Amino acid sequence: QEGLVESGGGLVQTGDSLRLSCANIPRASSTFAVGWFRRAPGKEREFVAAVDWSGGMTDYRDSVSGRFTISRDNDKNTVYLRMNRLRPEDTAVYFCAVGSSLYDLRRHEYNIWGQGTQVTVSS
Repeated sequence: QEGLVESGGGLVQTGDSLRLSCANIPRASSTFAVGWFRRAPGKEREFVAAVDWSGGMTDYRDSVSGRFTISRDNDKNTVYLRMNRLRPEDTAVYFCAVGSSLYDLRRHEYNIWGQGTQVTVSS
């Protein structure tokens, strides 16, 4: 089975926007959540945002709340991360992952993940 596939990263300037996509989300369970994480060079992996697939509830880390929006497309089995007003500190490899719940994703507990897509924000 093909894994999660991220796309949409790139090199942008401070204040620009990007939309990341996470495709090939498996629907093996009726209850799961999909999240975005990031890892910057020399830093720990960070939880960014997550969405509950069935109910649509969302969760964001404080530093991206109000700038980033996570959404899902049930028909396309895809989750998006719209990132507005990007900052240099948002520079990282972003990857998506599937977990059992928003709570689990907050705890970095997931069982399927992708290879990631690079986001670079220049100052």
